[in-house]
Amino acid sequence: MLLDPLVVFTALVTASAVGLALRLVIPPPKRLRGRVEPYLNPNLGSIARSQGGTVQSIFGPIVKEIADWVGSKVERSDGSESILRLRQAGWFRGLPEEEMLTAYRIRQLRDLAFFAAAGAIVGWVIQATPTVRLVLIALGLIVGASRSRGAVDRAIAERRELMKIEIYTVNQLLAMRVRAGGGVVQAVRSTCERGSGQVISELEQALRLHRAGWRAADAFRRIAELTPEPYCSRTYRLLATAEERGADLGQGLLALSEDVRETRRESIKRSATKRRAAMLVPTIAILAPVLILFVAAPLPYLITSWQ
Repeated sequence: MLLDPLVVFTALVTASAVGLALRLVIPPPKRLRGRVEPYLNPNLGSIARSQGGTVQSIFGPIVKEIADWVGSKVERSDGSESILRLRQAGWFRGLPEEEMLTAYRIRQLRDLAFFAAAGAIVGWVIQATPTVRLVLIALGLIVGASRSRGAVDRAIAERRELMKIEIYTVNQLLAMRVRAGGGVVQAVRSTCERGSGQVISELEQALRLHRAGWRAADAFRRIAELTPEPYCSRTYRLLATAEERGADLGQGLLALSEDVRETRRESIKRSATKRRAAMLVPTIAILAPVLILFVAAPLPYLITSWQ
């Protein structure tokens, strides 16, 4: 005797809800490892955390290989482009490039598996035909593949907007520091010590590269290649040029600030125009038909009385 899939699905959901409620009411006991670890050799804790648990050490490489293969098929590009997009989105900061790409592809694999399983469960609940189930699983795979990429694109767009707002103030501060005296690196260091934000984080990255042995001009050109905002790239290249050739940095930074302000002003005007046009949609779609009905309602009577 086959069970009704809807009944099975309802029972699973109910059991999961009861299990979560019991976990909240009666939390599980603390693991013994957390109590004993402070009394052990301090090097053992760091080694255990770096190596992970037994399950991770066994299945971690397998999951990594599967995620790399699936990610290469989904992205259809080499890892350098994905790493650049992740850096521009500000994801997985502080990780090396290989670990950054691995974390992103594991997230892709998780999304693919989740939405494919969701499509299979929906097909099983509605008792669809095998063809429909395959279509639902394929749709889940498409949604899962596009979800991570769409999230990265949205993060890049949001970060670009923030940087476009911040770069105007940063240029002004750098111009003030340069006019007050000091070199390019001193001005950037002073601005980073007193500020925060997306642009400041990129300037701090340039300072870290400079402390690591890079020439200051090469460090600024490096972050100019990685930044998602063109106006920030122009600022960084101007800093590199001023460091190498001693150009008039203050005047150039003020000119870039004016360009950013004009661009922001034009974008705000376009956004305001679009919003005003969107406000007319309810008037045209709802009120206009009602007004036409009120105007056209007496027409049959008038035409009949005239006859």
